[in-house]
Formats: sequence, C-alpha cells, structure tokens
Amino acid sequence: MSTALSLAAIGGVSVATLGIGMFGLRISRTTSDFYVASRAVSPRWNAAAISGEYLSAASFLGVAGLILAQGVDALWFSVGYTVGYLMLLFFIAAPLRRSGVYTLPDFAEARFESTLVRLICSVLVFGIGTLYMLPQLQGAGLTLATIVGAPTWVGAILVVVIVVTNVAAGGMRSITFVQAFQYWLKLTALATPIFVILIAWRAGHHPDVRVLDSLKGTGSHWARPLSTAPGREHPLYSTYSLLLALCFGVMGLPHVLVRFYANPDGRAARRTTVVVLGLLGIFYLFPPIYAVLGRAITPDLIPAGSDSVVLQLPGRIFGGVLGDLLGALVAAGAFAAFLSTASGLTISIAGVLVQDILGPRLPRLANSDRGTVQSFRLASVLAVCVPFFVWRFTGSLSLADSVGLTFAVAASTFCPMLLLGIWWRRVSTVGAAAGLIVGGCTAIGAVLVNDLVPPIHGWLGTLIAQPAAWTMPLAFATVIVVSKLWPGSIPAGTERSMIRLHLPESVRRDNVRP
Repeated sequence: MSTALSLAAIGGVSVATLGIGMFGLRISRTTSDFYVASRAVSPRWNAAAISGEYLSAASFLGVAGLILAQGVDALWFSVGYTVGYLMLLFFIAAPLRRSGVYTLPDFAEARFESTLVRLICSVLVFGIGTLYMLPQLQGAGLTLATIVGAPTWVGAILVVVIVVTNVAAGGMRSITFVQAFQYWLKLTALATPIFVILIAWRAGHHPDVRVLDSLKGTGSHWARPLSTAPGREHPLYSTYSLLLALCFGVMGLPHVLVRFYANPDGRAARRTTVVVLGLLGIFYLFPPIYAVLGRAITPDLIPAGSDSVVLQLPGRIFGGVLGDLLGALVAAGAFAAFLSTASGLTISIAGVLVQDILGPRLPRLANSDRGTVQSFRLASVLAVCVPFFVWRFTGSLSLADSVGLTFAVAASTFCPMLLLGIWWRRVSTVGAAAGLIVGGCTAIGAVLVNDLVPPIHGWLGTLIAQPAAWTMPLAFATVIVVSKLWPGSIPAGTERSMIRLHLPESVRRDNVRP
C-alpha cells in the first residue's frame, strides 16, 4: 500500500466532504434547515444519505474483520443491520414522520406529555450517540495507523475537525448531500477491489491470486455455524441475542430516526425505507467476500489485526501500481465511512444539546432562528469533543462488537418506547419512564462491564456480552406492567396523538380542522 497515494485519497475525500458541506452553508439559514433540512428531502436523496450515515466503521471494516476472525456466525451482523429497516418500514417510519417533531425527546414529550420522559430521552440520545461515536473514532485511528503508522488519535482528530466544520456550516442540509455522496463512494471503494481480484483469479495468470484455490481449507470451526470454538460459548443464545439487538436496535438509533423527519410526509418516509433496504443489501454483499479471501491470503491478521483486512487485502494480492491504487481507494472509502456516520451522530446529539441543555440556559439565543443556529453550532463542537475524550480513556472492543452493544442499548430503550408509544394507546407516562430507565440501566451496565472488566466466562459472561435477549424483553415488560399498575398517568391527549401518528397527512389537512 502506497502511503502517499492513500494519504492523497483520504485528503481528496476530506476536501470533497468539506466542499459539499460548504454548499449547505449557502442554503441553510433557519432552524428547520439545520434540524431537518426543512422537511424537503426526496426519498432517493434521503435513502442515499441514510445509507451513507448508517454504513459506519463497523460495516466498512468491522463486519469483514469479525467474519475473518470468528467465522460464518458473524454473517448475522450484516443480515441484522439490514433487516432492522424492515422493522422501521412496518412500524416506525411513517408515524414518526407524521409526529412533526425534530428529535426523539420532542416525540417523547409530545406523546407522553412529560418533561421527565423528555429529559430521560435526552440523556439516552447523548449516551447512545457517544457510544456509537467511539468506534468511528477508533476506525479512523486504525486507518491512519495502518497506512502511515501514525498514532491513533491523529485519525480521530481529523474526523472531529471535518465533522464539526460540516455540521456547523449547514446542519442537516449540508450533511444530506455529503452522506449521499459518501454512500456511493463507499460502495465503489468496497466493490472495485473485489471485482479486480475475481477477474484476476478467473484469468489464472496472476500467481498471488492462485492462493484462492486453497479456500477449501478454511477450518472446521470457522466454516461451521454455531460451533463451540474458543471464545464462542453458548453460540445459540449469542446468535439470537445479537439478531434481536440488530433488528430492533435500528428502531432506537437517534441519528437514523432523525433523518426520517427530513422527508416531506409519512408516505415519503416509507418509500425512503424501501430504497434504503436495497442500497444496504447491495453493500453488504462485499464484506463477507473480503473475509473469505482474507482466510486464504492474510491469515496472519487473525485475531489482532482482523479489522484491517479490508485495508490490507488489495495490497497483499497485487503489488505495484495496481495494488497501491486499490489500497488508496479502500482507504478513501473507509474514511468516508467514519465521516458520514460521525456527522449523523453529531446532528442528533447537537439537536438534543440545543433544545434541552443550551436552550434553557441561553434563552436569548434560543428565541430566534439566528440564535438557535448559533447554539446549534456550539453544540456540534461539544457533540464530538465529549466522545473524543471518552474514547481516549476507554478500552477498545472490535469495531462490530462495540456497535453491536450500542444496538443493544437502543433496542432496550427507544425501541420499546416507540413501538408501544405508537401502537398501544394505554401506555402511561410512568410506564414509559420506567421502561426507559430499566432498559437503559441494564443495557448500559452490560456495556460498561464489557469495556471495563476482564472477560467473564460461562453463562454470566455470555449474558453480559450479548445482553439484548434479556434487557429488551425486560424493558417491554416494565412499560406494560407499570402502565397497567398506574393507568391514571395515561396522557390526556393520547387520542389526539394517535390520530396524528396514524392518519395520513392529506386526510388530516382535508378533514381535520386545527
């Protein structure tokens, strides 16, 4: 891998990202521009932007790394990441857009008529956003360390500077264009080396590619699902818990959900979700191929360097200019992954900081579009600086593992609140608050144990490593039981809220008077 070419590619991505983001500065003036792009993003543009935002360091580097190290069981990551959007399509996308709010705390306060529930949601948005930001910073550091041997904090700092500049410049409008561009760049960067490798293999004239003929010997544990290889205790439970986290966690990711507010209406939100499913399905065809090729060509990366297989594989196969060019393309795609996801996370965190922390304390800034925009820009700095300092003092799980735990937290908190709040009219304010607290405390507690405590073996270690299978049902049960025990705290405006969530906008405009 050529250091100069890879750095040039990363520099090109950074310049293009900043250039497209600056375009948003010219057209972003109001609060609605910064929060939801004035709710005017078409389904295709929004789908590309959501896909660019969603395909993070875990998707670009981590999925291939996990499959390389752990075997075919890790294929469930790419399956779960995609299937989660089916749940969004069926249950969440349209009602969430019809709610007409800016953030998840906005939704919580409007549905449950409680500032306490709003406050809990604000804390969780900040917590989930911070957890999800950590692997983006880790991935950026890994990329530059692999290319030039720089300290990991250098790549993380570069991401922080570019993201703050873009988000502060134009908010949601800016990053919509940026993330759509970055999706197509990531897909191109991931797919092109695979096609070149497979063409060379089929031609049979490249000696380094002939090693692919040895793929038959990938190892019995690696190729057999649900095996009990070392480090994979209780694989059946772990697999189902992981799938629950990934499928239901998508419904609780604040940076994903906020993008649906940018659609013109609920119907457009559903169309957006359908397109996202197609775009993600295409992308996730490629990481498993990198993992399979890596078993034959780069076995030395197992297990410590497995997250770098996507970066190193092209250069290991092809020497000279071709290998350098493919390596530079992959490096550019990897950096785009960190930037796009970090941008979306910054938007969601900054929105909550402005409304629930800076706004109440700086009312002079919060009472006008110009003042809110200034607050938003200040909040965007805090939204990336806090995760950066947290990342500097935490341990490092694998990229996909750390994101999987974040999904478990989202599945145990916002998912029950949204599903029950949208589809069950008897949810009480006390029940919603209790579910958020119980699900959040148990899932976040598991994350902290995973990160701070030495590995625990046996069933206890498995339950902590994959907590969604018990924390998510516990959160749902808490909301239901507490709501039945305290029916007097059902919000007075529940009927009005349910009509707003489920009645199409055209019908509301034509037949419902203000």
